[in-house]
Amino acid sequence: MALIKLGKDPESPSGGSPTVYLDDEKDTYLVQGWRVEDDERLGQMDIPGHETVVEIPRHMVQFFQEVKKRDEDPDV
Repeated sequence: MALIKLGKDPESPSGGSPTVYLDDEKDTYLVQGWRVEDDERLGQMDIPGHETVVEIPRHMVQFFQEVKKRDEDPDV
């Protein structure tokens, strides 16, 4: 499996997180971010026991290719 690093948060003070990856074999994204532990926000989601939620800054969507394509061509 080859993960492709799409981008790190350029505003991260430590330069290590959050980060967005693409798994080109599974055709999925992996997101490294801050673990959400706020019970109020978690309570608004239906999260199965085998899943977790991470948070990334809004400006990081630039690293998701589909979002970039839609921004460039709204008919996609």
